Amino acid sequence: MDVSLTLRSAAAFSDLGSSNKSYGYGRTQKSFALSTNYFRRKLPSQVSSFPVTRAVAIRSDQVDAPQPPKEEKKTQRYHFLIANAKFLLDDEEHFNEQLVERLRLFEERNREQDFWLVIEPKFLNKFPDISRRLKRPSVALVSTDATWITFMKLRLDRVLTASFEADSVEEALASDNQVDLQFERPSNWVAPYPKYESGWWESFLPPK
Repeated sequence: MDVSLTLRSAAAFSDLGSSNKSYGYGRTQKSFALSTNYFRRKLPSQVSSFPVTRAVAIRSDQVDAPQPPKEEKKTQRYHFLIANAKFLLDDEEHFNEQLVERLRLFEERNREQDFWLVIEPKFLNKFPDISRRLKRPSVALVSTDATWITFMKLRLDRVLTASFEADSVEEALASDNQVDLQFERPSNWVAPYPKYESGWWESFLPPK
């Protein structure tokens, strides 16, 4: 084999390989440059189509302070006994004695009064069954002490009892009709003690 021919062929093949590598790299570099220029032209217009969110500064005095939770209204349960006014205030004289004695006890112990007499109480509208059974005018003994109302019911006769809730003492003791109660004095009083004067109950009415 001709050695010189072989060497020339090898050199030519080597040059061809070098030319291919150089061409391939140059083509890649050119393609990359074109792609970069393309994105440089396209990117601004595409970015401008995106929505723009601007930050706004807010002063501390413009922010609403958290509101404290609203306190729920607490209702109070009231207990009562009720009867016809003449029976309770004029006929049942020991009813007077019980109220006077209890009031004296509260004053001695510096306790706040928690019982009252209510003439024609407005809360009676909540008890139609009781209202139908009453002879008018009526009067109720109202208290927050359920035990004492039960005790008073046992001491009295022909009274009706129940309980209800109210938001305030004014609501609980509201009167539907302030009747001026006047009872006739009996013509023949046989008891060994004088009859209580009419109007004794006024000191037990709710304060005006």
